[in-house]
Amino acid sequence: MIVVRTWAVALTGLSGELIEVEADITQHRPDFRLIGMPDKALGEAVRRVMNACENSGLSLPDRRLTVNLSPASLPKQGSGFDLAVALAAVATDGRLDPSSLARTVHIGELGLDGRVRAVAGVLPSVIAAVSAGRDRVVVPTENADEARLVTGADVIAVRTLAEAARLHGAEVDDQVMTADEPPEARRESAPSEPAPGDLADVVGQPEAVDALLVAAAGGHHLLMSGPPGAGKTMLARRLPGILPALDDEAALEVASVRSLAGRAVSSLSRVPPFEAPHHSATLAALVGGGSRRASPGAIARASRGVLFIDEVAEAPRSLLDALRQPLEHGSISIHRVGFTASFPARFQLVLAMNPCPCGEFGVVGGTCTCSPADVRRYAGKISGPLRDRVDIDLRLQRVSRLDGATGRRTSSDEARSRVVAARERAAERLADTPWRTNAETTGTWLRDGPCALSGPPRYTLETALSRGVLTLRAHDRVLRVAWTIADLAGRESPTAADVGRALFLKKGVTS
Repeated sequence: MIVVRTWAVALTGLSGELIEVEADITQHRPDFRLIGMPDKALGEAVRRVMNACENSGLSLPDRRLTVNLSPASLPKQGSGFDLAVALAAVATDGRLDPSSLARTVHIGELGLDGRVRAVAGVLPSVIAAVSAGRDRVVVPTENADEARLVTGADVIAVRTLAEAARLHGAEVDDQVMTADEPPEARRESAPSEPAPGDLADVVGQPEAVDALLVAAAGGHHLLMSGPPGAGKTMLARRLPGILPALDDEAALEVASVRSLAGRAVSSLSRVPPFEAPHHSATLAALVGGGSRRASPGAIARASRGVLFIDEVAEAPRSLLDALRQPLEHGSISIHRVGFTASFPARFQLVLAMNPCPCGEFGVVGGTCTCSPADVRRYAGKISGPLRDRVDIDLRLQRVSRLDGATGRRTSSDEARSRVVAARERAAERLADTPWRTNAETTGTWLRDGPCALSGPPRYTLETALSRGVLTLRAHDRVLRVAWTIADLAGRESPTAADVGRALFLKKGVTS
């Protein structure tokens, strides 16, 4: 018999590579061998495939059957190869059209009764297949919606192995009991993403709302310090609602990460994601990982959106230091023996903390029970390098007066329109550069490039630098924030007042 070939996809992070699944039979004692560096879950496909074929009326040849996954040097993980392995194996005795198999990519896990079950990562797998020139893709019915999000993909949804075999010319009845509970009813639905609250819900914190608009307009990282009840979490959860809607590329990237994380994806969401891992989360939960298959952590899931860490001073130092590399490079790499998985990490960081362990230091009317050494030690839990990467350091007080609270407040829709207009001004100014927001620009370009400041604005910054109020890195971050304040106001360049406001935000404000 000729060697039969079809295709599957191996994922390493969000990157996928086509895998040629080739099957052959020889005149030896009956056996079924799967080769090509499979992991444990994939190695167990032999038993799943044999039972699924038998229960679908597609008995395998009574000879030695070898299925190779090529390239053999590339590690392969998961049960998503089951469908391709089964169809290649069945085709060795001539019951399937080899040309139809050879132009089709198959993705799906098999149940022992022949059902085709959903797998994680179908969206990035289909993207990889189309990018490699293979546009005909067979996927489980449960994954069909996300697979059809890929432009140019001819997606065929199947419920059972027999249904997939008939697609390639097999004459077989579907023996799966139709009275059984369908896979759609068994599948755990992903928790719905809560809609961002309205910014108008924030009462009595005008300085904080203004700082949040600046952070959104420039893509700046934000640190909020204040006592419990000051509204830090409320403000953070409203940041995604005032950010610009995701474009097609960003929305597809966010959906791909969600798919890889095992979350159901049925449409492209235009709302930036929001991730809020607990401060006691493990390093693997934040960064991502896995021994054989790297799963995205909170950092990757927050890409194109907001990563919020509350009670950051209670988090382990190793957890916070893990944020530094993705903040600088916009991606995160997970290294394992045999492979390196990369995930996007272009997120906006929001940190929140109390001013001291008891939360009452500097609070009007509060009584702090912490010693000065405790207060210094608590604030010092955020390392200098990480704090230097934060553009806005916002200090909050509890709301003590409701004067004007019933008046008109800025809604999220109004704030978003201002943010979008400010980002458009920045993008126009940065049109000839690789950046699109002020937070992305380099200090050298801001200081010495075509947008370098002169006159009073420059003198204000240089004075703060010469007095030791700012480090050079903090100087550049103040400069970025000043440009964002000018963009929000519709000015061509920052004024001395804009620079002063940026200095105020960097060094902390008291509402």
